[in-house]
Amino acid sequence: MSGDSDCTRTSPSAGSPSDNELLPDRPKYVCSLSPDLITKAREELQEKPEWRLRDVQALRDMVCKDYPSLGTCLDDAFLLRFLRARKFDYDRALQLLVNYHTCRRSWPEVFNNLKPSAIKPVLESGFVTVLPCLDPEGRHVVCIRPDRWTPSNYPITENIRAIYLTLEKLIQSEETQVNGIVILADYKGVSLSKASHFGPFVAKKVIGILQDGFPIRIKAVNIINEPRIFKGIFAIIKPFLKEKIANRFFLHGCDLNSLHQNIPPVILPEEYGGTAGKLDISSWNELLLASEEDFLHDFSQLVLPCDSSPHDMLVSGDADEKQCDDSLRGMKPQLYYCY
Repeated sequence: MSGDSDCTRTSPSAGSPSDNELLPDRPKYVCSLSPDLITKAREELQEKPEWRLRDVQALRDMVCKDYPSLGTCLDDAFLLRFLRARKFDYDRALQLLVNYHTCRRSWPEVFNNLKPSAIKPVLESGFVTVLPCLDPEGRHVVCIRPDRWTPSNYPITENIRAIYLTLEKLIQSEETQVNGIVILADYKGVSLSKASHFGPFVAKKVIGILQDGFPIRIKAVNIINEPRIFKGIFAIIKPFLKEKIANRFFLHGCDLNSLHQNIPPVILPEEYGGTAGKLDISSWNELLLASEEDFLHDFSQLVLPCDSSPHDMLVSGDADEKQCDDSLRGMKPQLYYCY
């Protein structure tokens, strides 16, 4: 499925009514939000149920007009993710959608052959999982534990692939699209040698995806058990963070009481002073691995057009790599100092 043909059959001006009747209909969107979440979406995201499909069609028309070769899925539910992530601002939602594809096409080490079975070793290590209970705001808590990663087993990009697939699975839920997510990152045992794998080039790529290239609302990032080396890691990350996101970082050190002010103990595992039992990674792993066919179907709709060129991309990979390599040489002394 090419971007051109997809836009041709969805643009209101394309073809006569009789021609369009011969084409298969798109999946019909059915809202699954509760009345309370519909109200929340209206108040926080400027989403009006009576205008929802009109807004989706407006975004679809913009894609077909301005980016006819984008090669994107244009289903209502898919486009709605981007509108919600940008509070129904058409221009910003379109930019996010373009960035989403740009990120995927500019980092083949992460996005080629991206499917749950391909990152099974990362899942089994417990590097990333999702806690079984929602927080009081109805948000999933994504738990990341860098100490579970052994660099000699696989490169850092495998961890990024696992995080990305986790977010892709979560964002399928309309509740998550409205409520957002919370991140809990446990940096216990992270050494200088392990931290050195997360240089400015990787940092900029990851931050670029999370801030500007993925339709998810990150409401808080809670850092626990961070060693002194984290000062150096955060020094690498912070220049790439927008002020709004930077203000959502909470560094708790080893103070579990501080963590509990942001995430209640009732949903936390025992490892973090909670009452929800031992941390279980098997349930999330099983859910993600069982979604293999869904991912293959969804990603098959995100096609790289044959006539695309580097000029279509918003970010030049070579230029970024050179700039970030230069930055890395300047950051390394700071990492050693903090360590």
